[in-house]
Amino acid sequence: MIGRLNHVAIAVPDLEAAVATYRDTLGAEVSAVVAQPEHGVNTVFVLLPNTKVELLGVLGENSPIAKFLERNPDGGIHHLCYEVDDIRAARDRLVAAGARVLGSGEPRIGAHGKPVLFLHPKDFLGTLVELEQA
Repeated sequence: MIGRLNHVAIAVPDLEAAVATYRDTLGAEVSAVVAQPEHGVNTVFVLLPNTKVELLGVLGENSPIAKFLERNPDGGIHHLCYEVDDIRAARDRLVAAGARVLGSGEPRIGAHGKPVLFLHPKDFLGTLVELEQA
């Protein structure tokens, strides 16, 4: 059901410093910062030959990243994103198998302009999983 790994998301306390680390120290190509107000984050994508790394910064008081950073002040891996061919069919299959979809359960538009869903980390080995329509 899941396809390729779309990205690994890392929550960071200082987005500019994280960008500098990937761009200047590691020599990676990075995107511009894009505000995602509906998700409460600023995003930057580190472009790699086989996938992406998404750097997540806090945007607004109710940012889910702020809570994560309270528990992990240095930042860390926030979630893994997998592509699926049909996000609603994947959701229905997962729910039937007992998995919990976060939020309303309806896909929302994510950072790539495609529908996404998040799955409860307690159902996936302690890892928050994002599904993105391929």
